[in-house]
Amino acid sequence: MKNSSTTIYYVGNMLSSHGLSVTTIETLGKQLESCGYHFIYASTKKPMYARLMNMVVTLLKNRKRVDKILIDTYNSKAYWYCYTISMLSRLFKIPYFPILHGGGLPQRIKNRPLTSKQVFKNSALNISPSKFLQAAFKEHGYEAIYIPNNIDIKQYVFNERKKCDAKLLFVRSFDKIYNPTLAIKVLANLKKTYPQATLCMVGPDKDGSLETCRKLAKQLQVDESVKFTGKLSKKEWHQLSEEYSIFINTTNFDNMPVSIIEALALGIPVVSTNAGGLPYLLDDQKDAIIVEKCDVEQMTNGIQTLISDSSKANLLSINGRKKAESFDWTCVKQQWEQIL
Repeated sequence: MKNSSTTIYYVGNMLSSHGLSVTTIETLGKQLESCGYHFIYASTKKPMYARLMNMVVTLLKNRKRVDKILIDTYNSKAYWYCYTISMLSRLFKIPYFPILHGGGLPQRIKNRPLTSKQVFKNSALNISPSKFLQAAFKEHGYEAIYIPNNIDIKQYVFNERKKCDAKLLFVRSFDKIYNPTLAIKVLANLKKTYPQATLCMVGPDKDGSLETCRKLAKQLQVDESVKFTGKLSKKEWHQLSEEYSIFINTTNFDNMPVSIIEALALGIPVVSTNAGGLPYLLDDQKDAIIVEKCDVEQMTNGIQTLISDSSKANLLSINGRKKAESFDWTCVKQQWEQIL
């Protein structure tokens, strides 16, 4: 069904043109456009204050023709985009829908109850891509509907892993909250048993963590075994993934990362920390191996299990693909159409 009469203003960080990772606004917006909705977007401005100003000005200019507002909502400084636009939405009586991305949002609700109440109690609906945040919001007295992040499963070629080598792949922005240095430490530990072990780290630098990882790799004498690619397109890193056996996720804070769903879709066995929403996304020992945050030994042991136990590696590969198929856009879009 076409919805060309519905105009949606989507607020978020559209910064891939500046070398940063593609975010939900740049993927979900296009998917919903294909369903017939008309979209207005903000913002591509890189400086934070310029981005906020652009978001506000765009809303002021288009307030009379906007029917609904979607707001990508994070726990970082970008949270104030949501707060500002939500206040203006109430002023202009336009329904707004925060899309909850930040794994640290429950802590923000606890620390800033007044501003949180202003945003989340007055929204038309809070939309959570993870059951983790949905449960956390309910615990704090806020209703949220679960609509998961999604992928187009047809774009992911399943490469079934029947066994795993000591070839690790990391795909994430270099940011302290994602703890990329853990990947370097795990590699150094793994090389004690598997001297041929290698690590490929894909992603843009966000806060200087890339240089920290380079220095740590040199310090631990594993720099010749680490490949830093910088930011790659999805197609590029999907092709690169065929050369690697195990996907590692080292984060300390998380919600429902699309990169994990993509790894499952590609058939790469996943070893991940238990941060935030990850235990809600992954089933330990069934479609992934989950370990404690910041624990070098546990993550190393999880990787070694997959290398030594081919049947376990193959089970995770097959079950991971099955789980990823449940996040296909054709399964998710009906939920979006029901609320829009």
